[in-house]
Amino acid sequence: MGSAEVAAGPPDGSVDARLAARLGELRGERGWSLEELAERSGVSRSTLSRVERAELSPTAAMLGKLCTVYERTMSRLLSEVEREPPGLVRAGRQEVWADTSAGFVRRSVSPPHAGLRGEVIEGELLPGAAIAYDAPPVPGLEHHVWVLDGAVEITVGEETHGLRRGDCVRFRLWGPSRYHCPGPAAVRYAVVVVLP
Repeated sequence: MGSAEVAAGPPDGSVDARLAARLGELRGERGWSLEELAERSGVSRSTLSRVERAELSPTAAMLGKLCTVYERTMSRLLSEVEREPPGLVRAGRQEVWADTSAGFVRRSVSPPHAGLRGEVIEGELLPGAAIAYDAPPVPGLEHHVWVLDGAVEITVGEETHGLRRGDCVRFRLWGPSRYHCPGPAAVRYAVVVVLP
């Protein structure tokens, strides 16, 4: 799933369709027009409309902006569109979301659950790919990033950390962040996120 248009829209009940519906619900719960959401998020009104109608799949960057506006982590938002949040999450049932245009795949290994403050995410970036976020969805969000394979450059604020297989960096996120795979191979990493 990337930013490419989907002619007939995703099948009813798909992650894309449920995500589109949830984004529309969140805007409705706040009583915001598309224009107001566009102003708050920096995403155009027409793009937001197409995303909410499931005519366009959001990119990772766009979801990051919407999560910031709605004060949710991306995992929290994606967990809200799961059918049911089980305690045991089998590998084959873990939600996978992809931004193919950015070369990014995100697996929710241990999604958010009521009463729990942490979650585990697996990310994969293709060589040369980068994803950037303007701000954290929740200020002070604690991150522990452990590289499973490959290499990644993680920029937090103005500091860049080069990590290779087995390396781990941990930080609280207060501002912008960026993940970049310098190559030559894809990078796979685990992120443990803990709400403040």
